[in-house]
Amino acid sequence: MYPVAVMIWRDATRPMFNRPRALVVAALVLLVSALRAQTPPTISAPPAPVTTPRQQFGAAVGDDYFLANYTQLEEYWKTLDRQSDRMQLVDIGQTEEGRSQWMAVISSPENLAAVDRYRDIARRLALAEGISDEQARALAREGKAVVWIDGGLHANEVLGAQQLIETVYQLVSASDAETIRLLSDVIVLAVHANPDGHELVANWYMREQEPRLRRLEGIPRSYQKYVGHDNNRDFYLMSQRETANMARVMFSDWLPQIVLDHHQTAPPGTVMFAPPFREPFNYVFDPLIPLGINLAGGAIHARFAVEGKAGLTMRSGSNYSTWWNGGLRTSAYFHNQIGLLTETIGEPTPTSIPFIVDRQLPTADLPFPIEAQRWHFRQSVEYSLTANRGVIDFASRFREMLLYNAYRMGRNAIDRGSRDTWTMSPRRVAALRAASEARRLSPSADAQLRDPRLRDPRGYILSADQPDFLTAVKFADALMKGGVTVHRAVASFAVNGKTYPPGSLVVLTAQAFRPQVLDMFEPQDHPDDFPYPGGPPIPPYDNAGWTLAFQMGIKFDRILDAFSGPFEVLTAARVPAGRVTGPDAPVGYLVSHHQNDAFIAVNRLLAADQEVYWLRDRNAGPPSGGRGWIYIAAKPTTRAILDKAASDLGLTFVGVATAPAPDALRLQPVRVGLWDRYGGSSSSGWTRWLLERYEFPHERVYAQTLDAGNLARRFDVIVLPDEATPARSDGAPLLNDVPTEYRSTLGTMSWERTLPQLRKFVEDGGTLITIGDATAMAERLSLPVTNALTSTTGSATRPLGADEFYIPGSVLRVNVDNTAPVAFGFEREADVFFDTSPAFRVDAGAAATVRRVAWFGSAAPLRSGWAWGQKYLEGTAAIVDAPLGKGHVLIFGPEVTYRAQSHGTFKFLFNGIHYARATAVKLR
Repeated sequence: MYPVAVMIWRDATRPMFNRPRALVVAALVLLVSALRAQTPPTISAPPAPVTTPRQQFGAAVGDDYFLANYTQLEEYWKTLDRQSDRMQLVDIGQTEEGRSQWMAVISSPENLAAVDRYRDIARRLALAEGISDEQARALAREGKAVVWIDGGLHANEVLGAQQLIETVYQLVSASDAETIRLLSDVIVLAVHANPDGHELVANWYMREQEPRLRRLEGIPRSYQKYVGHDNNRDFYLMSQRETANMARVMFSDWLPQIVLDHHQTAPPGTVMFAPPFREPFNYVFDPLIPLGINLAGGAIHARFAVEGKAGLTMRSGSNYSTWWNGGLRTSAYFHNQIGLLTETIGEPTPTSIPFIVDRQLPTADLPFPIEAQRWHFRQSVEYSLTANRGVIDFASRFREMLLYNAYRMGRNAIDRGSRDTWTMSPRRVAALRAASEARRLSPSADAQLRDPRLRDPRGYILSADQPDFLTAVKFADALMKGGVTVHRAVASFAVNGKTYPPGSLVVLTAQAFRPQVLDMFEPQDHPDDFPYPGGPPIPPYDNAGWTLAFQMGIKFDRILDAFSGPFEVLTAARVPAGRVTGPDAPVGYLVSHHQNDAFIAVNRLLAADQEVYWLRDRNAGPPSGGRGWIYIAAKPTTRAILDKAASDLGLTFVGVATAPAPDALRLQPVRVGLWDRYGGSSSSGWTRWLLERYEFPHERVYAQTLDAGNLARRFDVIVLPDEATPARSDGAPLLNDVPTEYRSTLGTMSWERTLPQLRKFVEDGGTLITIGDATAMAERLSLPVTNALTSTTGSATRPLGADEFYIPGSVLRVNVDNTAPVAFGFEREADVFFDTSPAFRVDAGAAATVRRVAWFGSAAPLRSGWAWGQKYLEGTAAIVDAPLGKGHVLIFGPEVTYRAQSHGTFKFLFNGIHYARATAVKLR
C-alpha cells in the first residue's frame, strides 16, 4: 500500500491536481488502493462490557430535548476509563473557572501499553531533527497515526460536546472488524475544548422540567469566562488557559497528524460543511497541507455518500478558508498538521432543513443535495460519527504516509530555513505581472525573482536592550506555547556589524514550524479577492493580516544570512531580573513609561497610597528616545513595593537624588466602569481580562446602570469597547425567565436613554473611552469630529462603498503625537489593528481644543493584511481627545486592545484611564 500512496501523493503536486475535483478523485483512488491492500488486524480479546450512555444518563446521546452536562461527561469518562482497556483519561490542565479539562486517549490495549513510544515517534517525526530519511521511514512504519477530535469549543454549538461523548463510547465498546482495525492503526485524542461553557449551556437548556419548554436562547453570560466565541481566536497568543492546555497537546506533547474540529452550523439547506475549503490558502505553509486537506476531505465526503447521508457541502458552499492563523483547526496548518472542520446543523429541540431552491441541483461543491425535512438531534450526532469515522479510517489506511509526510514537512521547513529562499506573495506576483506587461522584465526573470534583498530571513533577533523587552518576552512565550524553538544569548554577540547584549532572544527559521515563525514575524499579503472586476470584496474568514510581532510592538532584526552565536535553547520565557538602582537615599524613582508592565507597578503604588507622576517633559531624566518616564516620590514604604515589582515583573527602577523637571501630572486611583451586556460580550471580556492582568480595579457596568444616571458619582472612567453600541432588544429573555442574579444585566443601550446620561457624565468631569464601533456613541455627542470615510458629490455625502474602501482585520501604521498625555510612552509611529474601523476628521475650527493624538500619515499605511482603497485614510485621525464640559471623550478608532494581542497599543487605553484623574502639578 505505502509505495502506491506515496506515488499518488507526490503526483498531486503536478498542475493537473491543483484542481479540487482532481484532488477528490485522487482521494478516492487512494482509498480504493488502501482498501485492497488492508490486512485486518487482530485484538487479543473482545472489549470488556462498558456502561452505555443511556445507562449512565437515563437518556441516549442525541435524544430530543436532552443534553448531558460536563459534570456528567466527566463522571462517565471516568467510568469508561475504569471499565475499558482501550482508553486512558488525561487531565490536560485547569480551565479559567478551575475545572479539569479532560482528554481521552483511545486505541487498542496493545497500543496503549506502548503509548509513550508512539507519542515519541509522532514527536520525533514532526520535529524532524536528528533523524535521517531512512530512519524517518522506519519510524513511520513502526508508529501509529495520531488523530485529534475535539468538541464543545463554542459551547452554544451543543452538538460538539455531545458527539464527543458518543464517539468515545463507540470506540471503546465496538467489536466490529473496522473498529478493531482503526484502533490498531490509530491513536485518537478525544479532547473536550471548553468544559466551563459546556456546563453552563447544558444546565441552562435543561433547567426547565417540561422538555418542550427547553431552549438554548438567552444564556446569561459568556460561555467562556472572558472571551466567549473568541476562544477560537486565541491559538497563536494562547492567552486563555483552555487554549494553552490544548496547544501544549497539539504542538508540544503529541503533535497529531490530523486535527478535526467540530462546530455548528451548516449553510441553509445543507446538513454539514466539510473540507475542502475555498481559496485563498496561505502561501507560507507546506504544499502538503492543502493537498492533505483535500485528500482527507474527499475521504469524508466519499464515506457520507457510501452511507447514503446527503446534504454535505464544501469549498464555495461556505466562507471557510485556510488563510487565517489563530483558530484551533487553522493554527494546525502552520504546524504541518492537517486541520479539518465540520459545521453541522442540529440541536436537542427538533428543527427543520429549509427548502432552498439553489441547493436542489447537485454541483461539484454539493454533490449529494438533501430534501427539506424535519430534523432530529440524533441525526446530527450520527453525521458527526460518520465524519469522525471517515477521518480515523483515512488515518488508518494511510497511517504510514501521514507519519512520513509529517516528517517530510518538518524537514522541508528546516531545509528552507537553512538556505536562501524566496516566498512569492500576491503583491510580488502583481509587481512581476506589471513589469511583464510593461516589458520591463529581464530576458530571464530569475534576477527579479531572486533579488537578494527579498530573501526569506534565516532568523530574527530581539535585542534585550529594546525599550519594552518585557513585552518581547511575552511574545517569545506565545511562540514557545506554539511549539516554536526560541534561543537566548548567554553572552554578547555581533551580527552584520551590530552588537546585541546578553539575554537577547533569537528565533531561527530552520525549524519544523517555520511557517508559524514566518507568520508571527512577517506581514501577511492577502490577495485582492473579488468575484468579478468592480464587484464587492469577498470578506476573508476572520482576519486578513495579524502579524503578532507588529501588533505587540516588538523590535526585531530580520537576518537574511546564516548566523550563529553563544545561544542556548530557552525552556521557559521568564522575564529578566529587574532591579532598583541609584543612591542609597533617593528622593524618588524613575521607571520607563514605554513598558506596559510599568502600569502594573503604578496600580500597585496607587493602591498603597504612593505618589506617582507622569513627567510632562518626555526627555527629562535618562535618555528615553522621547518616550518619557514615570516618577515615583520616595516614602518609607515605597522601596518594598518597588523591590517586589522588580522581582515579579522584571522592571528596573532608577533612584534619583533630585526630583526631575517640575512640570508633571499627578496620578490618582481611578474608578473604572467597563461596559458589558446580558449574555456577555467578547470585546468586553478581552478588555476585562486585560484590566485584571494589569491590575486596574474596575467593575462591569450594564445598560440599566448607565440609563439610571448619576454616573460621575460612581465612576471616573467608563470604557465602551467595540461592541458597546445601541442595539435592538428583540429576542431578549423575559424577566421571569432570567435568574435573579442576572436580572440587573438585562437591557441594551439606546440613543434616547443612554446617550444623555453619558453626556452628563462627561460634562460633570468624567472620561468616556470609546473603541472601534463604540465610537458611534461619541459621534452622537455633537463633538466637532466627523466620519472621514465618506464621499461628497455636490451637496450629498455618503459613506464609501466596499468597492471603494475595504479593510478587514489588518495591521496599519499611524503617526503619534507622543506629547499628548494619552500617547505618553509611545514613539512617533505605532502599528494599530484596523478591522473595518472608523476614521475621523476634526473640524477646522476645533483644532485648538480637540487633539488629534494619532493619524494616518501616509496614503499606504498597510503593514499586514488587505487594504483596498487605503489612500482614503491619508490625513485622517485614528485617535482623538475631545473635551466636553469638564471631562473628555477619547475616541479610539482602531482596536487598541484587540483580542489581547495588540500589546503595542495597550498604553492608549491605560493612559486614557489614568489621564481621567491626572492633575497638573509642580514637583518640589
